[in-house]
Amino acid sequence: MKTSTLRRLLEDIRDGKIEIQEGVRQLRRLPYEDLGFAKVDSHRELRVGFPEVIYGEGKTDEQVLAISERILQDGGPVLITRTTAACHQTLAARWPGAEYHESARIVVLRKEGEPPPPAGKPGVAVVCAGTSDIPVAEEAALTAEVLGNQVVRIYDVGVAGIHRLLDHVETLQAANALVVVAGMEGALPSVVAGLTAAPVIAVPTSVGYGTGLGGLAALAGMLNSCASGLTVVNIDNGFGAGYAAATINLQSNTGS
Repeated sequence: MKTSTLRRLLEDIRDGKIEIQEGVRQLRRLPYEDLGFAKVDSHRELRVGFPEVIYGEGKTDEQVLAISERILQDGGPVLITRTTAACHQTLAARWPGAEYHESARIVVLRKEGEPPPPAGKPGVAVVCAGTSDIPVAEEAALTAEVLGNQVVRIYDVGVAGIHRLLDHVETLQAANALVVVAGMEGALPSVVAGLTAAPVIAVPTSVGYGTGLGGLAALAGMLNSCASGLTVVNIDNGFGAGYAAATINLQSNTGS
């Protein structure tokens, strides 16, 4: 937001020219910052509760750095998904505290000197069928954590050995929101949704043999689930599932 625009708006509120609620409404629509190659939405947090997230794939390291710098000016934190170790090195040269999570391909940035974030809200569980699904599950789990949630991880509990999942029924039933990640035929989310009253967000992965069609078989299976309370995101979209679970959990905590 340009300082002159904000100053004028605040002066109008102070002088009684506009009501406070109208001022808040205008703040939600005030301009982004145009970097030429990107238009950074500096009011995303005001509208939806969390700053803009950077999708790293397809961006140069320098572009990611410039966008990150702008988001940090407004406070951050910065969450960068689908990024690389090389990009992390570029960011770490500027912010030594940059965290790189290799499996999830995520970088997390916070302002230098800021205290550690407070403990997150409990209530999110991330479940995955097999070890090969862990990168997508970790993308979901880390996203939910950065958004202010505590996450319970339950990995390698696919339907081929269903007794492994049944050992965790109490944990599943205690969650406010669950992300369930599976490839192959994608059966696990249906099973979990039949065991808990909480919303289940299913993530099909591209893990599987030829007729898995890069995740399409798992996606179709999840979309055709007979289990109630099951929502499906796109193939390998751990970020989207983690974000949805985070918002569900935070609202559940707010209401309680």
